[in-house]
Amino acid sequence: MIIKKYIGKTEEEAISLAKADLGEGVSIMNTKEVNPHGIFKLFRKPSFEVTAAVDEIKKEEPVTAVKEETPDFSKLQQVLNEKQFVPAPDSKAAQKEAERERLIKSSQIIEDEPAQDGEDKEDNNGIEQKLNTLQDLLEKQMVLSREEEKDEKERVVDKNQAYLDLIRKQLIQNEVEETYVNQIIEEIEGTLGHNSTLDNILAGVYQKIVLKIGSPHLIDLKTKHTKYIFFIGPTGVGKTTTIAKIASMMKLANKSNVALVTSDTYRIAAVEQLKIYANILGIPLNVVYTAEELAKLMEEQPGYDLVLVDTAGRSHNNEEQKEDLVQLLKTIPENEREIFLVLSATTKYQDLVRITGIYSEICKYNLIFTKLDETDTIGNIFNIHILTGAPLSYITEGQNVPNDISKIDAQKIAKQLLGGNG
Repeated sequence: MIIKKYIGKTEEEAISLAKADLGEGVSIMNTKEVNPHGIFKLFRKPSFEVTAAVDEIKKEEPVTAVKEETPDFSKLQQVLNEKQFVPAPDSKAAQKEAERERLIKSSQIIEDEPAQDGEDKEDNNGIEQKLNTLQDLLEKQMVLSREEEKDEKERVVDKNQAYLDLIRKQLIQNEVEETYVNQIIEEIEGTLGHNSTLDNILAGVYQKIVLKIGSPHLIDLKTKHTKYIFFIGPTGVGKTTTIAKIASMMKLANKSNVALVTSDTYRIAAVEQLKIYANILGIPLNVVYTAEELAKLMEEQPGYDLVLVDTAGRSHNNEEQKEDLVQLLKTIPENEREIFLVLSATTKYQDLVRITGIYSEICKYNLIFTKLDETDTIGNIFNIHILTGAPLSYITEGQNVPNDISKIDAQKIAKQLLGGNG
């Protein structure tokens, strides 16, 4: 508990000083009238002394996590502890303490100066001058107190900033774009109170990231019509294997009636790979070369819950190839189709920017990221989601079918970005 005394010309003024210094929640423990000593009582009005107390500033409650799970930031905390922020010795504080002691001694000298014989006849001007001097000393003490309070607030801000700087560095090391990191930090700074702990700040950043990632957009099975699911993306990202995993998941776990279609006639290996998976799952596979063939297939094979369509992974800088894809997609009405852009988490950010930009000119899409088992940094998942505004859907972490695929987990990604245990 902090206990302080305050002196004012009135009781209300003394209480106001206490509240200004310790806050509105201050408790007034004692109030007394203070009469001047000696000859000063003839010329000086009584003052009021208030004894006030306040509990030590409590630590802020941690930000409520999105779910009941408590984030584990032990790895990041270990890094931060090695670089624990310790405010540098404040020489100004020592100087101000010395000034305070000097002012107190000066006021005592004036207050307790013994009266001399014949002093009752002392000139009123001299007494008034002493009173003015004492008043000046009291005002200086008040100014000094305000400066010390300001310095303390600045030290708190410095500590919060040090924590935020270390968190910023951690996110950038995980290849989150600096622009997005700064946005998160700026949003958090405005919510921090005094004496924020590292746990509070981490929890705040964690929740911001979770909210920005959002809930995963999964394949919608609640439809009366056959849903056509198109998988688009560059060559070599694992599109065909991802389709096989999703087909297995929908067939085995969801008991859906599934069919496969491939328009990737450029790669014979891709067609053969899908044939193997189709035979194992006992589902049909059709090969189409044009949008017209896909339209004909729709008429001949109705009744499926899902038709998963593999497209060729080509360079869509080629206008003719882009138009082929556009026509293929237009074959299916918008309310009966979903499009998933498949990207590799190992691809460089600038390449991902170029790729997503090209496909954004063609259609709206959801995002699937593959090969998370081949990289230690996942910042690009967050980057591309923020850049494109496209919902995140699934991730894959290996070649095993039907395993090694899962829906996007915003909490897991946020913890990994912050150096915690995913």
